[in-house]
Amino acid sequence: MSYKNAEGYKDPTVGAVLAKQMKEFRQAQRQKYQDKNRCKVYVASAYAGDTAGNTARAVQYCRFAIEKGYLPIASHLLYPQVLSDAVPAERELGLLFGLALLATCQECWFFGDMSPGMEQEMQEAKRLRKKIRRFDQQMMEVSS
Repeated sequence: MSYKNAEGYKDPTVGAVLAKQMKEFRQAQRQKYQDKNRCKVYVASAYAGDTAGNTARAVQYCRFAIEKGYLPIASHLLYPQVLSDAVPAERELGLLFGLALLATCQECWFFGDMSPGMEQEMQEAKRLRKKIRRFDQQMMEVSS
């Protein structure tokens, strides 16, 4: 990049700095585009029972997906915050909302042992022909 100072003389140092800044800016813009267009993955893991422990594991699973370059969707981290799992109608509504989110994802990842809610999510993922991946609790992929 050729840059001229206020007196009209070429200033290669400033030109080099500006070129470097523009390159960094373009890279940052590309990264933003890539981040917001990550492949959405539905994260399914147990919730009921040890809700505190299961919630902590679900957060770890989402972080794992992020580190692998995906955009995780974990409905069981959201809907129990606003709907009661103890009220059957609210639990059913939360499961339906989760299935609606699952439909928007390209992949479905299942972690740990399958719970009844996860079995329902697995059936829906298969019905929608989503790519399904299984992981154990240590986030090691296992064959389906």
